[in-house]
Amino acid sequence: MNLSIIIPIKDERDNIKRLHDSLSAVLDPGKQECLPHDGIAIHRIGPERPHDGYEIIFVDDGSIDGSYGVLHQLACADPHVKVLRLRRNFGQSAALQAGIDHASGDVLITMDGDMQNDPADIPMLVSKLEEGYDAVLGHRAQRQDNFLIRKLPSLMANWLIRKVTGTPFRDMGCTMRAIRRDLATSLSLYGEMHRFISVLIQFQGARMTQVPVRHHARTAGKTKYNLTRTVRVVLDLITVKFMHSYLTRPMHVLGLAGLTAMGLGFLALLATIVMRIGGVDMTGNPLLLFSVLLEVTGVQFISLGLIGEVMTRTYFESQGKRAYAIQDTLNMPRQEVRRAA
Repeated sequence: MNLSIIIPIKDERDNIKRLHDSLSAVLDPGKQECLPHDGIAIHRIGPERPHDGYEIIFVDDGSIDGSYGVLHQLACADPHVKVLRLRRNFGQSAALQAGIDHASGDVLITMDGDMQNDPADIPMLVSKLEEGYDAVLGHRAQRQDNFLIRKLPSLMANWLIRKVTGTPFRDMGCTMRAIRRDLATSLSLYGEMHRFISVLIQFQGARMTQVPVRHHARTAGKTKYNLTRTVRVVLDLITVKFMHSYLTRPMHVLGLAGLTAMGLGFLALLATIVMRIGGVDMTGNPLLLFSVLLEVTGVQFISLGLIGEVMTRTYFESQGKRAYAIQDTLNMPRQEVRRAA
């Protein structure tokens, strides 16, 4: 089974070499191993030609600390190393998408470049994948991060995502995962959707599981995480929920909101009429204005739903997209598998 290890990098100069050595020790243990002998490092000689069973794809997402220079040296010394250098910092989602688009392995392993994920977990993930799963997600059971800044916001975000999407997994933010190639290429990552990869995979109908993985404290470099990401998670969650549940039927959510507003407006108007019979001045009653506002709002929501329906049909039909994804066929001419919406 060919493996593609995809690692987004952003200013991780001090971690890259150690991460590469750890990966090489796991993926090709006979290739290079330093053995101390009388104070002299002796390199064990590996095979004359490298194995073809894996590739390590580093995606340099606009690093400014000299990370690319380290990556360049590794690529020159190790044919397994492939480097994608983005023109600027596009974000982790875009970096992961670039790595997936350029990977050639049957199985894609994603992980962080900060040495908090442990390459020693890769064989376990692959072994679990061979049990018939399409994706195996990592769960940082003993997470080595600050509680107030990292762990508590993560626990809250994971709880909210589970409630909104119905995804049962406890750790949505662990980058350590193994995904089959056909499933990974069906994903469309943009913005900051890397946080919802497990949700997007579930929406594809894939067989998936989550297993505990090691997690280490950061010893070099600076974290890119801050509390403002918690707000962005909530906004992205709304997008994910809409894209999954209502992309092909926007009228169902907008039309429902419109009918609800119009219904409330009608009730407010009835209340105004009843109060008028009771002697309350109708023109000075705020419920009358409130009923008009609700009716206008309802019409606007329904109009937006109709516009959304037209845009949905334009989106699918103009680009030849389909609202489904085919994993395999039997006794049919092989065709290009289309991406899901």
